[in-house]
Amino acid sequence: MRVSTHFALWMTGLAQAETQTTAGERACLARYAAGRQRLVEIGVWHGVTTRVLRAVMDPSATLWAVDPYPVGRLRVSFQQLIAHREVGSVNNGRVDWVRATGADAARKHRERGLPAVDFVFIDGDHTYEGLQGDWTGWSPLVAPGAIIALHDTHSSPSRPLNDAGSARYTREVILHDPAFECVDTLDSLTVMRRREA
Repeated sequence: MRVSTHFALWMTGLAQAETQTTAGERACLARYAAGRQRLVEIGVWHGVTTRVLRAVMDPSATLWAVDPYPVGRLRVSFQQLIAHREVGSVNNGRVDWVRATGADAARKHRERGLPAVDFVFIDGDHTYEGLQGDWTGWSPLVAPGAIIALHDTHSSPSRPLNDAGSARYTREVILHDPAFECVDTLDSLTVMRRREA
């Protein structure tokens, strides 16, 4: 379906905001994000998981919603419009919209001297190089005990992903990072926790 067609159907209530996460993955993200103070989501798309994270985070929390949102032929990002409305339907904490790649957002975070974050969900560029940029950018910016959850990191019964760049980078690099331990997996989701110093 064309993006503009889906947007028109969504505006009239005949289509839902889209996500590639499963209901189980969203429930898992909600468990680990509950009560967190400084959250980051890389790859917002229609804001379905962003809405979930906003609903469960601490009422005083800030969630950085990171997505480059390239514009289409009409010079607008329909995905961004949907996400803003979907996430705006939840009244909890604060959402800072960051129109950038995950790697660029991490660089901006460092340059601004912002405090360490306690939850990151990476669901952006699923190429090997894309996940490498997100991981090397954000993994040093999380506090001890903080969570980094990553989507599309291994195959599930419904989605064969072992040859995907994100799955290969997870197998070859992330799961061997001595600063982190794997604490959960569900469907294609992997949840890592930064070890205490």
